[in-house]
Amino acid sequence: MAEGKKQKKTLIGSVLSGAKMNKTVTVSIERLSKHPFYGKYVKRRVKYKAHDEKNECAAGDKVMIVEARPLSRLKRWRVKEILEKAR
Repeated sequence: MAEGKKQKKTLIGSVLSGAKMNKTVTVSIERLSKHPFYGKYVKRRVKYKAHDEKNECAAGDKVMIVEARPLSRLKRWRVKEILEKAR
């Protein structure tokens, strides 16, 4: 049975640092999760290193990142597109 390729995960977040590393940006992904006991919604934040081939991302940009093969020790994501540039 021939199966199609698996859909890669995509996440939307904001760039924390862009100019410090060459072809790499740090992307912050925020999500709301419900506290198991208190029931209050809490903001959870995860930081990912993403590959930015053309060095076009800057701090504050809203970007879409997509899952990729390991590109370095910490990089497992690629910048798919810049959704919104920082002001």
